[in-house]
Amino acid sequence: MPEASKSGAANLMISVGSYLPQRIVTNDELAMSVDTSDEWIRQRTGIAQRHIVAEGEKTSDLARNAAEEALSRVGLSGADIDLIIVATSTPDDTFPSTATKIQHQLGAHNAIAFDVQAVCAGFVYALDVADAMLTAGRGQRALVIGAESFSKILDWQDRSTCVLFGDGAGAVLLERCETETDYGILATKLHADGAHRDILYVDGGPSSNGNVGHVRMEGNKVFRHAVEKLSSVMDEVLDAAAMRVEEVDWLVPHQANIRIIEGMQKKMGLGEDRVVKTVHEHANTSAASIPLALSAAVNDGRIHDGQVLAFEAIGGGLVWGAALVRYGRP
Repeated sequence: MPEASKSGAANLMISVGSYLPQRIVTNDELAMSVDTSDEWIRQRTGIAQRHIVAEGEKTSDLARNAAEEALSRVGLSGADIDLIIVATSTPDDTFPSTATKIQHQLGAHNAIAFDVQAVCAGFVYALDVADAMLTAGRGQRALVIGAESFSKILDWQDRSTCVLFGDGAGAVLLERCETETDYGILATKLHADGAHRDILYVDGGPSSNGNVGHVRMEGNKVFRHAVEKLSSVMDEVLDAAAMRVEEVDWLVPHQANIRIIEGMQKKMGLGEDRVVKTVHEHANTSAASIPLALSAAVNDGRIHDGQVLAFEAIGGGLVWGAALVRYGRP
């Protein structure tokens, strides 16, 4: 995918939104039904709790709420949107896309709408696609949404996976700016390597066995790939933007595991005051984790206009990527 220029016309990230289901499941509650404990989960993952969708609550419900918040922050409506991309591995239906449901619900009748499936790297992938489409003149504003109901594909008897994930949604609003600026999406880098498909996957699907299936993972192998590949792609995206780590104000990483986050923090030489961490509250929300963490840091005032943000994520496939963004409007 083309990379946005660091100067000149750019696609600005002007708003964020998020939504978490009301139900919170603590580690202690999980320990009542599976062989685990709060101490075991915290030590290995950093997770203390996760949000779980209510009966009848769907991924589209989470996505719509996040999108509506992003729009309301800047006084816009669905009619102002030209493109909607939903990154999800847990869509409402096999087809049509969850994005088309959101388009209808928001009244975004002129918007192109489709889903992107890149699991935990889905938000970075969707951000890259939206950036490229706006740059190519396919609209003025885009909603990029990461939304997951991962609880629907967990084996709740498998303690190696069921403790790791949660549900939620986050959204960002992009706006095309034709005047010269160093704000917006500065650079993106994406990768994939299907040779490692079997270390993180769901054992089901319409053309496999007709069942939805459950998450299966070889955690140690995923961890080794994560630190190596995320470090490498971060170097690539910094080079693409002609920037140094010192110019990054905040690392907003995929919230999969505190050890992976701290591994990246150490490799980048960042202090605690430059890394957004929400894994303890949200667990791994897959494609939703970066925009959820971003929204939390914007809402509490840590992130504000003009700051440079680094996003990075890796997911099943394997697929991984990184992006650099100067947040807000100039």
